Amino acid sequence: MSPVAVGPDTVVSLKVEMYDAQGALLQAGSEPVTYLHGGYGGLLEALEAALEGKHPGESIKVQLEPEQAFGEYDADLLWVETAARYGAGLGIGMEVEDAFEGGTPRRYTVTDLAGDKVVLDANHPLAGMALRFFCTITAVRQATKEELSRREAFYRCDP
Repeated sequence: MSPVAVGPDTVVSLKVEMYDAQGALLQAGSEPVTYLHGGYGGLLEALEAALEGKHPGESIKVQLEPEQAFGEYDADLLWVETAARYGAGLGIGMEVEDAFEGGTPRRYTVTDLAGDKVVLDANHPLAGMALRFFCTITAVRQATKEELSRREAFYRCDP
C-alpha cells in the first residue's frame, strides 16, 4: 500500500522551523505539529498549499510575505491608555481585553509601561514580518469522521 499524500481531509504531522526573513530562527518545536489539512484553519493557508501532494519524509522551504502569514502591521490597533484603567500588577507581555471608541472587544498585549501610561497592541506579534518556514512531513493519514465533524485533528499520526 502506498503512503497517503497530503490532501483534503488528511491529518498531517510535520516538524516546523520558522525563521525571519534574515534567517534568524524564531521557533523550532521539538514535537511534530499535527493538524487537519484542507482549509480547517489549523495551519496558514499558504503553508497548506505548499504541502499539498507531498508524502512523509518530504520537506518544503517556503517564504511567506506578511499578507500570507499574520498580516501587515496595523498602527490603528495600537492604543496608549492610562494604566490605572487595568488595575495593579500590569506588566509587559500581559494580555488584556478591551474595546475602544465603541469598537469590538479585542485582546491586546501590553508592550510598554511608562509613567502612568500603558501601550496596548492588538497586532499579532509576527504581523508585518516576512517569514521562512522549513517543514518536514513525518506522517499522513486519513482523518476520522469525528475529526472531520469537529474540524480538527484529535490524534497524532505517528510514522
